Amino acid sequence: MFKKIVAFVLLFIALTTVVSAQNQKPVEIFHIEKGEVIQSVPSTDKIQAETKALIESTTGLSKKFNPIPDEGYMIKVPFERAATIENEWFHDLVDQVVFIFPKDDKPHYLLFNDENTPFFFNFDGNPDHLLKELNFDPASVT
Repeated sequence: MFKKIVAFVLLFIALTTVVSAQNQKPVEIFHIEKGEVIQSVPSTDKIQAETKALIESTTGLSKKFNPIPDEGYMIKVPFERAATIENEWFHDLVDQVVFIFPKDDKPHYLLFNDENTPFFFNFDGNPDHLLKELNFDPASVT
């Protein structure tokens, strides 16, 4: 089961990686049920700052048996430059984060270490600021 989840996430990341003309990767919103990217947004300094603020609000490792839900959406935010993420549970250089928004549960996020091992984290921050910067309203997703 865990291998299926990791394979799904790796597939999502691989299939949705697009390099823009300026060599900057866009932020992508993935609809889980549809299995497709529903919105692509150029990254901005504000999006980068909101992403880092959410990561800084990490409260611990997610202990969910199935961290990738059947319903909801995921937001892949590539960093402009690889960033060192360091907390009690993780210390590594990463180039992107994937926020996971289950339909009926609290959001969490995913990082991969340099060996491509997935780590799922809970956080306390308010993702509404990031969603506003992305001009994305989850209630409008059907």
